Amino acid sequence: MRTTLTAEAVTEVLAGLTAGNRAFLRRCPGDRVARQPVHAVYGGAHLFRADTARRLGAIALRALDQHAPDCAALARALGLPGADALPEGKALVAALDRPPDALRAEAPALWLASAVHERVLAKLAREPVEDYHLDFEDGFGHRPNAEEDAIAASAGREAARGIREHSLPPFLGIRIKSMSEDTKARAARTLDIFVSTVLDHAGALPSGFVVTLPKVAIADHVTALVELLRLLEAAHRLPEGAIGVELMIESPQSLLTGDGRSSLPGLVAAAEGRCRGVHLGVYDYTAAAGVTAQYQGAEHPASELARHLIQIALAGTGAAVVDGPTTLIPVGATAEVHRAWRQSYRAIQRALVGGFYQGWDLHPAQIPVRYAACYAFFLGGAAAAAERLGNFIAKAGQATMVDNVFDDAATGQGLLNFFLRALNCGAITPAELQTTGLTLDEIQGRSFLHIVEARRR
Repeated sequence: MRTTLTAEAVTEVLAGLTAGNRAFLRRCPGDRVARQPVHAVYGGAHLFRADTARRLGAIALRALDQHAPDCAALARALGLPGADALPEGKALVAALDRPPDALRAEAPALWLASAVHERVLAKLAREPVEDYHLDFEDGFGHRPNAEEDAIAASAGREAARGIREHSLPPFLGIRIKSMSEDTKARAARTLDIFVSTVLDHAGALPSGFVVTLPKVAIADHVTALVELLRLLEAAHRLPEGAIGVELMIESPQSLLTGDGRSSLPGLVAAAEGRCRGVHLGVYDYTAAAGVTAQYQGAEHPASELARHLIQIALAGTGAAVVDGPTTLIPVGATAEVHRAWRQSYRAIQRALVGGFYQGWDLHPAQIPVRYAACYAFFLGGAAAAAERLGNFIAKAGQATMVDNVFDDAATGQGLLNFFLRALNCGAITPAELQTTGLTLDEIQGRSFLHIVEARRR
């Protein structure tokens, strides 16, 4: 076939792209394939024990039993679709007395309520907490140095005991104080004591261990933490990079530079590959933006803007965006608990729709709502996503059209990630994955392209 350009001329032009393409891939290697927890449960470090996750699960189950003893009560409390029309009492028991497939076909709202309720109960019994953070900052306060030293050592021993007894959640971390002039020395000392104590007593760090750095204002804060971690890893003969980092954005100044550019790429780069996620501290952030106390929080437009600016800046970098908490705590009379639950449910659902799959929980009675919101989200979208993913695989990456939704191969990984997240958090079972036409091994392989390539052979 005739061409005009010589091979030498084309090669010379394209050769200039190599350095730029490689630099882009280093900065944006793509989303991490590792599991991301659906929440980060924060608690003061002075309260932490090896069995904290189990204790929190027991409290969460009691709250559910007291304030939503059956699936219809939970559905009405949260505002699930069709909840107001669900039967009660003996009529509810009778309505549920049919095979799951028949229930789903004949009474979809009741099926969803029942499935969510059953899976929340099972999750709280099996794995009540996915990610727990011991807090040495706001949830701990400023204490005499000797007291914080003692608590850091005690918390380290408890974490080591949890490793030995297999009682820790899948992910564990600590939030130290900030690297500001006032607290940088205290932050470094607490980090050293905790990590050294865990390693001395257990010989290893907890799985998924990260250090969360609050009030990050400049890249130098991140660099200092990375240097401390590198020294600790070398001293304890850990692989370099073994300890991950999470960053907290809590002011407009830490979101944008003085000339209006995003600070996030520089902050993540300063972590030198350790950054697992960036948390938005919605209350400090909105306060710093001048929002009065009555309106501070995750639902304020300032928080929405910040959340999406972080999302845009981190896209493709492998660092997750972690949403903040709702601070209306579900305690007191049932009506008050339901009000707090519904607010949390709405906030979590909105976050999931926006592509934010992890947020904070501050009280054990918030945990059932976290799982219920995730399960309702994934169960509600599973059928359509399964059909689209099945079409992708059948067509081996060719473009497809399902109910006027046009897909191309790039969307395949997103659909696969949907089912990975649903499976990891307990929203769907391995057996239910069969509707996608994929095997459990294929889905757990986490790569749409690998699935397509394997099926083309």
